[in-house]
This record gives sequence, C-alpha cells and structure tokens, in this order.
Amino acid sequence: MERKTRQEIPIEQTWKLEDLYPSEEAFEEALAKMDETINDFVSYEGRLTENGQTLYQGIVAYEQMIVDVYRLANYAHLGQAVDASDTRSQEKYMRFGALASRFETATTFVTEEIMEMDNDKFEAIFSDEDKLENYRRFLEDLFEEKQHKLTKETEQVLASLSEVHEAPYRTYSVSKLADMVFDSFEDKEGKELHNSFALYEGTYAFHEDAHIRKKAYESFNKTLKQYNNTYASIYNTQVKQEVIMAKLRGYKNVTEMLLRSQHVTEEMYERQLNVIYKELAPHMRRYANLLKEQLGLETLHYYDLKAPMDNTYNPSASYEEAKKVIIEALQIMGPEYMEIIHEAFDNRWIDYGDNIGKSTGAFCASPYGCHSYILVTFQNNMRDAFTLIHELGHASHFTLANREQSYLNTRPSRYTVEAPSTMNEMILGRYLLQKYDDPKMRKWVILQFLATYYHNFVTHLLEGEFQRRVYDLAESGQPLTSALLNRTKLEVLKGFWGEAVDIDEDAGMTWMRQPHYYMGLYPYTYSAGLTASTAVSEKIFEEGQPAVDRWINMLKEGGRLKPLDLFKVAGMDMFSDKPVKSAVAYVASLIDQLEDLCK
Repeated sequence: MERKTRQEIPIEQTWKLEDLYPSEEAFEEALAKMDETINDFVSYEGRLTENGQTLYQGIVAYEQMIVDVYRLANYAHLGQAVDASDTRSQEKYMRFGALASRFETATTFVTEEIMEMDNDKFEAIFSDEDKLENYRRFLEDLFEEKQHKLTKETEQVLASLSEVHEAPYRTYSVSKLADMVFDSFEDKEGKELHNSFALYEGTYAFHEDAHIRKKAYESFNKTLKQYNNTYASIYNTQVKQEVIMAKLRGYKNVTEMLLRSQHVTEEMYERQLNVIYKELAPHMRRYANLLKEQLGLETLHYYDLKAPMDNTYNPSASYEEAKKVIIEALQIMGPEYMEIIHEAFDNRWIDYGDNIGKSTGAFCASPYGCHSYILVTFQNNMRDAFTLIHELGHASHFTLANREQSYLNTRPSRYTVEAPSTMNEMILGRYLLQKYDDPKMRKWVILQFLATYYHNFVTHLLEGEFQRRVYDLAESGQPLTSALLNRTKLEVLKGFWGEAVDIDEDAGMTWMRQPHYYMGLYPYTYSAGLTASTAVSEKIFEEGQPAVDRWINMLKEGGRLKPLDLFKVAGMDMFSDKPVKSAVAYVASLIDQLEDLCK
C-alpha cells in the first residue's frame, strides 16, 4: 500500500499545533517579538546580581524568555517532525535556529554574573530576597559550574556557534527522514511491499513471516550502507566536539561532563551498564534459545529477535482498541491522572497517522504553558499500545510538573526522566496479566511485557554500552570511521548475545538508526527509569493508593530535586545496586513463566 502524504492524513490522526500558535502568521509575529524581548533583557547585563531584588526580577524575566523560546522551538520542530519534506517547515526551523543562536549569545551574561559571585555573596543574596528560594536549585547548578567556566569572550563565541554545534543532529535527522529511500521487496507470493524507517522498525522487524523479516532487513541495510561513511563522519563530528568541550572546560573526560547535568555519579552510571550487560545476558540468551525453538528455526538471526514467538496468536489492535485498554489499565492511577489521559485522547495531543516524511520512533514534547504533543506511528499492532502508553507517561508527568512548578523547576535529570513513561508500561503489563487467565493470552502478554524490557534493558542499554566504548575511543584520539563504529557495535552485540544469536556484519550498522547518540548520555537512562518503575509498580499493585500518592507527588516535583532525592519521594533508594539487580531478577522470572507456558 502506498504511503500517504501529510495532506492525506485525516485531521483526527494529527496533533493540534494551533494550540501553540493559531497560525503561521502568529508564529512569525512571536518570532519577531522575541527579538525585541531579547533587546530589553540585555539591560540587566552588568547589574544582574547587584542585589537580591534585581536578581529575582532578572531570573523571572529570563525564565519567561526561555518559556517563549521553547514554545517557538516546539512549533518549528513539531512541524518538521511530521513532514521533513515540507520546505516551509525546514525554513521555519532554520529561522528559529538563527533566533535561538542570538538568544544564547545575548544571555550568556546570566551564567557569567552568577558564577562571578563569591561564596559569601551567593549565600547572602537569598537572605536579601526570599522569593529567590524558588530558584535555589537552578542558581546552585549554575554556581557549581564555576570551576568549568571559560572567559566571557569565549563563552559568547561558543554561544554564538550553538546553531553550528547542533548541525550534526540536524543533518542526521533531515537526511534520515527526507533523503533515505528504501527498495521495495517481494513477499513469497511476489507481492511488492514498500519499505521505510517507520515500516521496518514498526512492522517488518516484528513480522511473523521469516521471509519478510529477512527481505525487509536486506532492503533496509542496503540503504544504510549508502550512508554509512556519511553518518560516521556526522557522528564523529558530534563526539569530537563533545570531547573538545570537555577538555576546554576542564573536565577529566567527556563522561564526567555529560553526567554532570544529570546529577549522576560515574559510579552510578557504570553500575547501571555493568550489572545489566553482564547479569541480564544469560537470561536473554535463554529467551533467544526459546524463541529459536518456538519459531522452528535452525539459526536465530539478528533480524529475528523481535519476531512474534507465537504467530498463531498475535492479536491486532486498532487505535481505538488500544485507547480503550490504556484507559482501563491506568484507572489505578486515580482521577487526577486520568483527567490528563482523557484530555490527551480527546483534544488531539497525539499524532498517530503514517505519512511520507514523518519522524520515526516516538516522542513526547511538553512546552510549558501548553499541553504535550505525542508523536507515534500507529501500525494497528497491540505492541503500539505499549509505545503510546509510554509517551502518555511523559505527557502526564510534565502536565503535573508544569502545573506545580515554575518552568526552571520542571525539568528533571535525564536519569529519572524515563521512569514515569516506563511506569505506564509496567502498569499496562501487570494489568493485562491480572486480567487474563487464558494461557495463550498470558503468553502473549508476557511477550509484550518482555518487549518493554527488551526495548529499555537491551536495545537502549546496548546503545549505552556502545556509547561508553565510543567515548573511550574518541578520548584516546581514534577517528570514528564507519569501520570502527560498525566493529564496535558488533562487539557489543556479540558480547551480550553470545552464541545464542547469529549476528551478521550488517548488524554493525544498527548505530545509524538511533538519534539518541546526539543527545548526550541518554540511552542508558531508559534502563535507570525502568529499574525504578519496576520496583514502584510492584508497590502500587501491592499497596494501592498510598504508593500511587507517593508516585504522583514525585511527578509533581518535576526537576526541583536531584535524582536520588526525587526517587526517595516515591519510596525508592537508587544509590545501591539492589533495585537494578531486582529488576534483572524480575525479567528472569518472566522468562521462567514463558518457558513454562511453552512446554
């Protein structure tokens, strides 16, 4: 079936960008007005920290500017995300990029002047103005960066180059969404099937027909090979600039620099990767062997790993059916949470149609002062319900945080940001296991549940392990060629799967498929979030409302607290290795149940 253009998608399947700006003209007016606002704000330069009252007024004005800039950013980005082939969207994004660069350059003095205070003045300024307490976390984070500050002139130059620094990710995204064309292939009956990023990753990788999985994989990798050297060059630029920035700012390595904003120690980061990579591997190899046996394959190939284990029972689900089961599952979270879920479904927060030029994967954008925007490509697969409920977790989280906190206190550490989303997946899985007694359905539910762990504890964790090795290579001065990146990814995959899976050479190009590599140390945080949500979801089903209340209170805190303190609000101690080991043990228990059901 031919893929539709954006204009052919029914409006109810699209999100409502008019809630950000009622028209493109309104966006352009806001863009122009921001220029004036930046000019006005510069009047604080040189006097921002002269007393508590001035600092408070300046920070409030700065915060509002950020809110307005991010609203513009979302409008520009979201339009491009659903149709990268639309030149008007590309132009809007570029015009916004120019403004963002100017904003960054013009406001560098905020950081400069806060860092220039000595310790005594920094503490005294809170006594001078009580209202500054609301911004203590934000101000302390900036003040702690003092040791990594460069000269004022250097900081301004770097800020003016922000658009250039973002070029690798932007180039990767545009190329991937607008330029890549995949060959069609034929099924066993000779029927021609079209291929795309969304179709391969959302449909063909999960297809029950081994022939289609193989042919789609070959078609997919044929195109990836054509971009292998180009994407290696783009990614090499991204990593090298991060390594250079770490050295310029006096960090011992790029990992320390990237973890600092997450408020996570290297010990916590290393433990998360090491425990899962080493201790989960034996259980996932058991799963791979069981999958091979159930599929009746002599060899389990890399492209078979997401195949449905039981192709005699693979219920499809329309969008409306997925919506119904999501609403049923989340009832346990109470009326305040459910009000947000209903609003998301009823008021076009979700863009779920499939069209040419639409971004692959799924994400949730949550501009302050407006509702969230969720992008998915719904393929009438019940697995998509897990993806959708995941993004609804983000939307609910930021809706609650935005209501309770000022903007600068809404954004949590990346270490915690995936916990609310994976919590929703845990709730859906546990709800479905409670609901169904039929062995076939329970088997299917466990497989969907395992898919959540596969996505977060395997796919993203292995991306995190790949990232760790890539940064080590870059720190040692090695150029990140396509051959080196492919080989490194193969080593990560083979080290985890061992002899249980046939990892072909093309699997080494898997790194080309993931945009998270352009977002700092992001991939490993999925496993951290799922570690926490595994433990808390168990408490919710055991304790009920008290555990729900603790979780909702944590969501409302937004980013006001650091990760370990934030999880304590939900009753979690994430500093020890107990939670991650318990999560691995839970995965093992699911595989145990699956083995029993397959006998």
